[in-house]
Amino acid sequence: MYGILFQAHSGLRFIVFFALVIAMILAFIGWFGNKPYSKGNRILNLITLISTHLQIVLGLVLYFYSPYVKFSNMAATMKDSTLRYWTVEHIAMMIVAAVLITIGNAKSKRGLNDTAKHRSVAIFFGLALLIIIVAITQGGRPLLGVSH
Repeated sequence: MYGILFQAHSGLRFIVFFALVIAMILAFIGWFGNKPYSKGNRILNLITLISTHLQIVLGLVLYFYSPYVKFSNMAATMKDSTLRYWTVEHIAMMIVAAVLITIGNAKSKRGLNDTAKHRSVAIFFGLALLIIIVAITQGGRPLLGVSH
């Protein structure tokens, strides 16, 4: 069971990452280029949101089965950079990123005009992307090459 969930989580990260990058780039183009906020933008943002939420759910399930998440001796866990990363840092940063994506998508729905909608997505998705990049490159871990 762990292996299947881990593979799903590992594969879905590419969808989340690339959907987020594309949505953010299009949002910046729309914001600074005064482009209309289209149905395509809405759909891409929704795909980004849904894939992110699915990734969080899979990650939370894995969190309780992972051999790298240790609560039994938190003092020792916090001294070991790998255990600390998987037990505390990874989950915290990814949840913050998912919250930012959720806020950005919600604000884009309530934006007063196309520029405001694009700006919300660009800012919140951009912050989420920054956090994700920091989270997956932290401690010398290669970008998109994280395994546990």
